[in-house]
Amino acid sequence: MENLSDELLIESYKKATELRLSYEFIQLMEEEIKRRSLMDYLEFSTQLK
Repeated sequence: MENLSDELLIESYKKATELRLSYEFIQLMEEEIKRRSLMDYLEFSTQLK
């Protein structure tokens, strides 16, 4: 996941939750989002919908 851009990581996370992919996979993505300090961006992008 380190090779993904921040934007692609966020978009992939949103799509994974939308498609209800495995809990473990979504958790891995969440951990990477937190590691990159992108939680604020994730929350902001979901508010725009």
